[in-house]
Amino acid sequence: MAERLLTVAEVAEWLGTTERFPRRLIAERRVTFVKVGRHVRIPESALVAFIENNTVQPIHRRPRYGRAA
Repeated sequence: MAERLLTVAEVAEWLGTTERFPRRLIAERRVTFVKVGRHVRIPESALVAFIENNTVQPIHRRPRYGRAA
């Protein structure tokens, strides 16, 4: 089965941004995209990979000092 291709508007909705942000990702070639004629589509797997690669994990720090008396 073929993978789902998302429009710029669908990607913007998924990321919670305006359409300008996915268009910038495409222009800067920071995300994989497919040209269908003059239209641009982003594979769902490419969007998931982009999100995973740009997810920052929290730092788990140990307390500097011991417990208060």
